[in-house]
Amino acid sequence: MRLFSVLCCVVPLLPQAFSTILQNGQVRETHFLNTRTAPITANTTGWKTYGPNATELSYKGRWDSKHISWWAAPGLKFGFSGQDVAITFGENTSPGVLVAYRVAGLDWQFTNVSAGTHHLVSPSTPGLNATLPYQLPLTFELRVTNWAYGVQISAVHVSSSSKLIKLPNYGKTIEFIGDSLTSGMYATYEAFSGFGYTIGAGFGNVEFSITAYPGICLTDANCWGNPRGQTYQWFQTSDTSWRASQIYGTEPEKWDFGAHPAADIVLINLGTNDNNTANNVTSEQYKSSYLSFVAQVHEVYPNAQIILMSLWNGFYSIGNSYAQAGAFIDEIYQVYEHYKDGGYVHYFNSTGILQHNDIAPQYHPTDVGHIKIASHVMQYIRIKFGWEFGAVGPEVQHETLYWNDEQNY
Repeated sequence: MRLFSVLCCVVPLLPQAFSTILQNGQVRETHFLNTRTAPITANTTGWKTYGPNATELSYKGRWDSKHISWWAAPGLKFGFSGQDVAITFGENTSPGVLVAYRVAGLDWQFTNVSAGTHHLVSPSTPGLNATLPYQLPLTFELRVTNWAYGVQISAVHVSSSSKLIKLPNYGKTIEFIGDSLTSGMYATYEAFSGFGYTIGAGFGNVEFSITAYPGICLTDANCWGNPRGQTYQWFQTSDTSWRASQIYGTEPEKWDFGAHPAADIVLINLGTNDNNTANNVTSEQYKSSYLSFVAQVHEVYPNAQIILMSLWNGFYSIGNSYAQAGAFIDEIYQVYEHYKDGGYVHYFNSTGILQHNDIAPQYHPTDVGHIKIASHVMQYIRIKFGWEFGAVGPEVQHETLYWNDEQNY
């Protein structure tokens, strides 16, 4: 079981609930580690403590000045010596939020964390003792799997004779701007299983950020409980979640683009919520918003290549088969045509990548659907921009080992 909020495209506060991961209708058993431990304080022996501002810590995605994570699959990465890592999470950590973490290229492990201290790496961590000398220093990486919940880093601890080590960033950066589709809503591990994360992690040698939230429109309108659209919210540090409203109200921290590496590629998948009649966004408003937004993104990242992704809008049965429904097909292509002569805006046609059984009963892609999207986009980026694949062994997706063990049937 994993802990998450049962909300669709609506963002108000709802009670947390245990959810069930289904594979072709069958329940997947999950066994997450209990990492909770006694608080590590200044008087606790055997540990060395680093504050959340330590220069050795590298925050991935969007984090605010209080070291609270926002948006989809934000992360924390650092190098360390020794065999122990613990993290004290602050009071603004969502209770029971599911995080994925790993050491070096070992498989991901999962644990539900809350405010307090969690002992994540110890000498008993599987595979830790297999480290070869050339694989030092050890790396630790953590990702928040959800998009609505988050963590607050209060302190990072290693054994008293050990230390944290600053790791260099990769030389390329990609940013994803989207809604529930990009943020992995209803995928098994949500943002951690979504195509945004899968593309970024799939390259293996790029930095990436997923500025995506379910229900949000491109147009600056109230959509499915999101008070603002991405034409406004993308410039803020926090997302449109209820917890953001409780901390910042209507005055969120501005995102300091200049303090972070500029994106080399920006992939935009927005408009599915604008296209829903419940949100009262006209095609003219959508196109106007998109034209303006592309100009703003280009102003922020003048050297970035901007990819506009066409939308799939589900599938419908027609006679004895199925057909794909699109959304704003002409409008998105017209935005591309408006900018194409500048050489920095590109169009990715997603038509035909997904089939009707790649959409789960909650109208969002399955894990297989997300992997298909990611695979096609990665090849597109590789061919068009020359980005070679660098994830040459360690897992990207988790628990996708499906196979047949009978050769004679």
